[in-house]
Amino acid sequence: MLQIRKSQERGHLNHGWLDTYHTFSFGDYYDPRHHHYRALRVMNEDRVAPGQGFGMHPHRDMEIVTYVISGALEHRDSMGNGEVLRPGELQRMTAGTGILHSEFNPSESEPVHLYQIWLLPERKGLSPSYEQRGFDAQERHNQWRIVASREGRDGSLTIHQDADLYLATLDAGQGLEFALRLSRHAWLQVLRGAARLNGQELTAGDGAATTGESLLVVEASDPAEVLLFDLA
Repeated sequence: MLQIRKSQERGHLNHGWLDTYHTFSFGDYYDPRHHHYRALRVMNEDRVAPGQGFGMHPHRDMEIVTYVISGALEHRDSMGNGEVLRPGELQRMTAGTGILHSEFNPSESEPVHLYQIWLLPERKGLSPSYEQRGFDAQERHNQWRIVASREGRDGSLTIHQDADLYLATLDAGQGLEFALRLSRHAWLQVLRGAARLNGQELTAGDGAATTGESLLVVEASDPAEVLLFDLA
């Protein structure tokens, strides 16, 4: 069974410097029907204006994954990390017992387009940590590339949850299959373009939850980029 979350149905707030869409309840947007899916708690699509960003603020007991689609994002945190995240790169921040961080668009002219994703951790009270990694475009061209996993396997980011995250960029007309293990669940987010999931048409910003599906078939209607979550 597929449950489609259409882009235009998401929560939307435009603060001027920040144009943001919330798949799940977040901040001033609350919808009891869309609070989380399995361990997936937040799926925010943000566009941050040049020279603007999120000032230093705290988090705890959350796995936070950020992916930049276009532009650049400058990260700083209370552990002393200071990095710039660019397209094709992901960061993972384990907030654990508590962390302060800021995310800022360092460009004077170009907005940054990104997804910020929160996953519930497998347990509370983890030690805060940070990780950033780039993935070559060819590794995800018309194929799945694992980008985050509990064990950090195959060079992926390490997350503290029983979840695997995969990226793929698909040429128009190309397709991929993904076999789900018994009792597993999936969420597919279309980051760019358009694709069909088991025959259902999805466009940029759309997401879909799967329950009871053993095989996922993703077919690009237009050139597309998709992010797949394999969840307990």
